[in-house]
Amino acid sequence: MPSIHESKVARHRERMRAAGLRPVQFWVPDTRSPEFVAQVGKQCQSLKGDPAEAVVLRFTEEAASHVEGWE
Repeated sequence: MPSIHESKVARHRERMRAAGLRPVQFWVPDTRSPEFVAQVGKQCQSLKGDPAEAVVLRFTEEAASHVEGWE
């Protein structure tokens, strides 16, 4: 017997399908993991003083500015 949560999810999915949508699953790095944090730190340090640093910072700032309407 499905739980209440499972039936709510099933109803939600049916509504989405009826609206012409389909589910898509994305796997992304776990930004909370110590390994991820260490890797980001290592990559940031490798950019320090590199001419590409300014390019990466501009790209990051531009990307971060496109959040209007996010909830």
